[in-house]
Amino acid sequence: MSDALKHECGIALVRLLKPLEYYKEKYGTAFYGIQKMYLMMEKQHNRGQDGAGFASIKLDVEPGQRYISRVRSNHSQPIQDVFKQINERISEELKANPEIGDDIQKIKSEIPYVGELFLGHVRYGTFGKNSIESVHPFLRQSNWMHRNLILAGNFNMTNVKELFENLVELGQHPKEMADTVTVMEKIGHFLDKEVMQLYQDCKAEGYSKRDASPVIAERLDIAKILARSAKNLDGGYAMAGLLGHGDAFVFRDPAGIRPAYFYQDDEVVVVASERPVIQTVFNVPFESVQEIDPGNALIIKKNGNVSMKQILEPTIKKACSFERIYFSRGSDAEIYQERKDLGKLILPAVLKAIDSDTDNTVFSYIPNTAETSFYGLVEAAQDFLNQRKNNYILENRNTLTAETLQELLAVKIRTEKVAIKDAKLRTFITEDSSRDDLVAHVYDVTYGVIKPEDNLVIIDDSIVRGTTLKMSIIKMMDRLNPKRIVIVSSAPQIRYPDCYGIDMAKLEGLVAFRAALELLKERNLYHIVDEVYAKCKAQENFADKDVVNYVTEIYSQFTQDEISDKIAEMLSSPEIKAEVKIIFQTVDDLHVACPKNLGDWYFTGDYPTPGGNRVVNRAFMNFYEGKDARAY
Repeated sequence: MSDALKHECGIALVRLLKPLEYYKEKYGTAFYGIQKMYLMMEKQHNRGQDGAGFASIKLDVEPGQRYISRVRSNHSQPIQDVFKQINERISEELKANPEIGDDIQKIKSEIPYVGELFLGHVRYGTFGKNSIESVHPFLRQSNWMHRNLILAGNFNMTNVKELFENLVELGQHPKEMADTVTVMEKIGHFLDKEVMQLYQDCKAEGYSKRDASPVIAERLDIAKILARSAKNLDGGYAMAGLLGHGDAFVFRDPAGIRPAYFYQDDEVVVVASERPVIQTVFNVPFESVQEIDPGNALIIKKNGNVSMKQILEPTIKKACSFERIYFSRGSDAEIYQERKDLGKLILPAVLKAIDSDTDNTVFSYIPNTAETSFYGLVEAAQDFLNQRKNNYILENRNTLTAETLQELLAVKIRTEKVAIKDAKLRTFITEDSSRDDLVAHVYDVTYGVIKPEDNLVIIDDSIVRGTTLKMSIIKMMDRLNPKRIVIVSSAPQIRYPDCYGIDMAKLEGLVAFRAALELLKERNLYHIVDEVYAKCKAQENFADKDVVNYVTEIYSQFTQDEISDKIAEMLSSPEIKAEVKIIFQTVDDLHVACPKNLGDWYFTGDYPTPGGNRVVNRAFMNFYEGKDARAY
């Protein structure tokens, strides 16, 4: 993606189902779980590079022995830093206690991080926060083993304020109004209640306090705790939790907005945010990795029993389509094909923009994630060219000569790598305040491949703010002196903020919104902005379920092509010699390409939870009132 867009986060969970001696004998190491966690997290570094965390639990330890270990990092390479700390600590212990040797039980009891249950997390820092306190997993501690809670997740809640107030009403004093802390404390509250109720039951049955502990662990109903905790959650989430005694869960939102996949066999149960991570790390086929159902929790009890329990009634599945367009790694078999299809489906619009003149057109892409869509676009263009050749041959079969046929067959779709990304510079410019100064140098250009009569078609996976296009890409492409520059977005126009995990909180940051405002001004329709504000303001104190997204009226006056043309005009500048066109995918074709991920609220304004409508209206009011504030 040429524009910086951040996303949180990635989770990894591993539960070993055999004694540690088994892994030592079969795989040659008692650190099998730690090694797999490193791979699981590293294979998801695309989902977050601002922070990483790791937690482990040892099962069945004696009182007085430490059984929970956690390490977090917000260093520049946080995953490597986390495992550097783990390896150094393990090495220190082995060096200080060489007598441990191959005694697996001593290794488990005396060396931190060695255990049977592991949770990892990678994140991008949203809201400008990247302190170590913001890095997952979070830990809620207690002297009661069952009441220790470790939580990590890929989520944003739209109603954090309401959830915070619920905790206050319960008599708690939360330390901050953040969604992770709030959710953890809510789960923790009902966990405490359940543990105390089970203790009272055990006491009535004649168990001693000490003997009650394993009974509580066995009877603890994780699904019941989650159902009570999740009652008022509004957002997109895949949250993973560990309890101190060894139970674990991964819980997914009812619309399936945020992804979560799992695999189990007789050795392990594993969960990750992306399917190919599990396929690669555990060398298992595509069909062996399953999705956690929306509204359900995968629950792993301490005894190793694994079940899928419905926590909330699933709604219409609205899995995030940006996962398929951009965020998830393209090594997933389905995602790879979907991205190719996004390129294929947009060819008719490209042909219209170049007057079907493929002979004088060079096709290229914005590195690196648009490459797969580029392959699909070029394949479709080649099919178009082949059909044109077939038609010519059939129409002229009686007069066709060998020389003419050879000339015809020699015509090919022209492809070049025109834009070259400076990866180091891209990493450097993460803050919005410094982007404009340096963004012009993110890409270099390949000279000598474009002729003055050529169209240059260059595909990107999406266009969010348009900053890099205006400041860098279009100017660089124009140096090649093409007749026409056609920028193609494999995603539709991003018109609305996201509030479920992608860092798009402000309407005015979206180039499609700014283009719609310009069109309203030009056509003397700007009074619609005032009317929309009045409608949003009137709903300010409505319950979320009663709020309507009135921001759609800003766009309803115009066709997609009108907004696209205005974006092209805004992102061009007087010194650009070539004609500039910008083409966006249609929402209908997006759904054709990605039929299992129908979440499209950032394109359509059709939010999957009631809180989304409140967020978009608040974002519009912030814009109208000139407030530089987030809408959630």
